[in-house]
Amino acid sequence: MHEAAADSGVGHTAREARRMTGSSTKVMFSKPNGTTPRISKPGRSRSVCKLPGSSGGGGGAESDSAGSSIANGSTGRSSGEEDEKDGGVLFYVNKSGFPLDSQTWERMWTHVAKIHPEGGEMVDRIRKAAHLPRPHVPAVPTYKPSMSVPEWLQAVQNYMKALQYNHTGTQFFEIRKTRPLSGLMDTAREMIRESLPIKCLEAVILGIYLSNGVTCLERFAISFKTQFSGQYFHHVVLGVFFSGRYGSLGMSRRSDLMDKPLTFRTLSELIFDFEDSYKKYMHSVKKVKIGLYVPHDLHCFQPIEWKHLVLNAGRMTREEMRKELEKHARDMRMKILKSSSAQSPIKERTRGKSLSPRRRPLSPQRRLHRRDKSPAVVDKKPTELSTLNDGVYQIRI
Repeated sequence: MHEAAADSGVGHTAREARRMTGSSTKVMFSKPNGTTPRISKPGRSRSVCKLPGSSGGGGGAESDSAGSSIANGSTGRSSGEEDEKDGGVLFYVNKSGFPLDSQTWERMWTHVAKIHPEGGEMVDRIRKAAHLPRPHVPAVPTYKPSMSVPEWLQAVQNYMKALQYNHTGTQFFEIRKTRPLSGLMDTAREMIRESLPIKCLEAVILGIYLSNGVTCLERFAISFKTQFSGQYFHHVVLGVFFSGRYGSLGMSRRSDLMDKPLTFRTLSELIFDFEDSYKKYMHSVKKVKIGLYVPHDLHCFQPIEWKHLVLNAGRMTREEMRKELEKHARDMRMKILKSSSAQSPIKERTRGKSLSPRRRPLSPQRRLHRRDKSPAVVDKKPTELSTLNDGVYQIRI
């Protein structure tokens, strides 16, 4: 949900392209003050994504992932259809990697000049400055065995907040949802290395990477599609589950639409809390998408399951949503239990799957001592005992 980039008081950093300057100098982007005017749409390209703005005073919900279809290379729909879906304010995605190429670099500055209240004056003041203060690079959190899971999640969230939210109109890291998990983890390492502001989709990938070492913590994607003033907005956070409680990690312009503490007893309570937060900004939730648990293997080649459950919240009652959400939560927990029990030797023995020789059928001689020594059994003895001379049987013993 891309509200107007008009929040006050915080600066944002962007790294100067090393091929252009020969150095790793960072340039400070001042956070705009005042209200953001409606801007004209720049020329279309395959790297353009939608950034819905706030129309009127009630807008403020996030939609960083609103234009992900274009960022991922999906260009099946026309530009007009994208406008109708996501609203009128655009943001770009950096597909050139780092260092930024000259086209991406200049395009970013041009867009900043359009959306900032001071326009080109602010851009010229920064780009022509002889000396700029070196921006603070936050330290990556380090997990300690003495830390509890809630403490570690708070450390991860604080690190993402220190990176700050990206208001430049250019998403620095391209996130293709169809990429394997291992590839997305490479992008997360790049986020840490470059230490640049991020948006909500980037925060989900970074949160998965930083929380990967806590194997008792389960992570899954939660996506929202909301409507405000006739426009649609998209947002995504990382849901977390630990010790029977749900919470979330993420980034947003609104503090109540990102991280949530591990205090929600059910998945539906967590989703409804997000829905109540949206109502404060006069956004109505239209769809909710819940993914599956993300594996803890950083080298996993399978992609993240982003939308295993899709709920049309605009046409369902809360009770209907609650039943579907709790069923999905139970299914996810059962899949985890089944996968863990499949590797348990105790479970295999209780199911009679052990290959121990003690479990093999008793030989005819041993059965003879346990059974009633009737003539019928004695008559069969020579035939059955003849198999004892079989070499295969002796080897198996």
